[in-house]
Amino acid sequence: MKKIILSLLLASSLVYAQDDTTVAPGDVITTDSTTKSDITSETTTTLKSPPPSAITPTMNISNSDLCTVGVAGAVQTQILGISMGTTQRDMNCEKLKNAKTLYDMGMKVAAVSVMCQDKRVFDAMLMAGTPCPYDGLIGEEAKAGWETHSDDKPLEEEEAESMDETTKKTLWGAGGVASLFLLLLL
Repeated sequence: MKKIILSLLLASSLVYAQDDTTVAPGDVITTDSTTKSDITSETTTTLKSPPPSAITPTMNISNSDLCTVGVAGAVQTQILGISMGTTQRDMNCEKLKNAKTLYDMGMKVAAVSVMCQDKRVFDAMLMAGTPCPYDGLIGEEAKAGWETHSDDKPLEEEEAESMDETTKKTLWGAGGVASLFLLLLL
């Protein structure tokens, strides 16, 4: 009995039913249509873009042999952007480099003389009992030279008096930029 059921199942899976519906070329259904439309539309376009930006200029002063410091800034409003940058000389760095170069060339007295242009170094050398060289003289002769010519001693520099031309021009430029910025706000 199992064999009969099994053979019927196998025989039924081999039979496929298919409907033969082939379409003859003249039997194709065609539809023609014409559409008229009258459309009036109003369109508003909003453009969203990133805000304008004033980019601070880059100043590559990464060389370790330069005694400069970069200063840069930028200001941006909805209308105008301003950016500027400058470099400032570090006079103490230059003094140290000059003294080291002189010392490396074997000119030790000249190197000490360069360092003695700073009042703090001048006072420290005097208090240590080794006065700074004076007009090629060293030791007690230099001390006597400094005592007779006290007006040649290095003085403390006042910040307001030590402003050089570059600093003055930078301040004038910064004042001009600040004035423009205030005018934009009005």
